[in-house]
Parts: sequence; C-alpha cells; structure tokens
Amino acid sequence: MADPTDLTVFSLMKSRMQMLSARQKVISENVANVSTPGYTPRDVDQAEFERTLQRVAGRSEGGPERVRMTVTHSGHLAGPASGSPSGVALVKRPDSETTLDGNSVVVEEQMMKIAETRMEFETMVGLYQKSLGLLRLAARSPTR
Repeated sequence: MADPTDLTVFSLMKSRMQMLSARQKVISENVANVSTPGYTPRDVDQAEFERTLQRVAGRSEGGPERVRMTVTHSGHLAGPASGSPSGVALVKRPDSETTLDGNSVVVEEQMMKIAETRMEFETMVGLYQKSLGLLRLAARSPTR
C-alpha cells in the first residue's frame, strides 16, 4: 500500500506549511533588524509560490485542471515527472514608514504579519489533521 502522505493534497499542504514557516523566519529577521540603518524588510513572494503550487498540482495558469496518471502496478507507465516546490522566493517589501536612518521596518506591521502567518499555519495544521482523520475513517473496516 502506498503512503497516504504521498497524496497530492498532503504534499500541497506540506508545501504551504513550509512556505509559512519560511515566511515566519523572514519576518522575525525583519523584526531583529528594526534598528539596523538602511534595512529594508523582506517577505515571501506569495504570487511566485502560488504559481509553483499550481505547476506542481498539474494546473496551468488559466487552464483546466489536468488529471495525473497514477502508477498502481510496476508495469504501468509513469506520468510526466514534476518536482516539488523549490525554496521560496524573497522580495524586499518596505513597510509604510521609513526612518531618518533609512530603516523601513515598522514593528506593528511586522507583528500583524506574524499573527496572519500563524493563523494560516494553524489552519493548514487543522486541514492536515482532518484529512488524515478522513483517510483513517475510509480505511476502517465497515464492521467496526
């Protein structure tokens, strides 16, 4: 039997959680550099990440969702190989204000981003747990 975590839905959720983890790290670096002259805060390029996820999920931009071939027997042909999403792309995103020394980190805005990222991560964890629960329910014997 195949590993259920190899399913596309689980790999997409895992990729999203990895991106959110990377975003939390970048935001914490921004907060750590709040007093660094000339520092411009960075953030994860979420648009690029979304395009990568669509590519991994087998969906082309603006096009219909493509069906993937599943190999259930060693004699079956494999579909086209698709890599997992690579590392996230970072972009410089100055906050709403810049101080006289050129630093454009606004702690309040960074704290809002941290809270937003945490909520999204907790949502993904909840979806992951619910999906595993559904798989367990589907795999259970009907006589139980």
